[in-house]
Amino acid sequence: MFEAGDIREWRGHDVVDTDGSKIGTLESVYVDTTTDEPSFATVTMGMPTRRRLVFVPLAGATVGPGYLRVAHTKKVIKQAPSIDTDGVLAAAEEPAVFAHYELEYTPGSGGERRLARR
Repeated sequence: MFEAGDIREWRGHDVVDTDGSKIGTLESVYVDTTTDEPSFATVTMGMPTRRRLVFVPLAGATVGPGYLRVAHTKKVIKQAPSIDTDGVLAAAEEPAVFAHYELEYTPGSGGERRLARR
């Protein structure tokens, strides 16, 4: 795995899927608020006039020269929850991001958000 500080330096680099197909570019990193470890990334996808930010888990991701390889296929990622390029993930939408990738979602003990953008 990689350090949280290191992954932020990859903004703007290509994100590729398990087959090496380009998905888009890394826009931001979201950490798990319970561990402060990188948990999800947003990837800029779509046509220039219809860009969106798609969420993809960082578990199992690896870095290479100029790219970040994630552990999911492009097809699965394209269907993931997304936000506008200037949007914010609403707290009520967090469970859907986890559910799309069949990951367990548990909010903080006081109902706190699970993801925070860094």
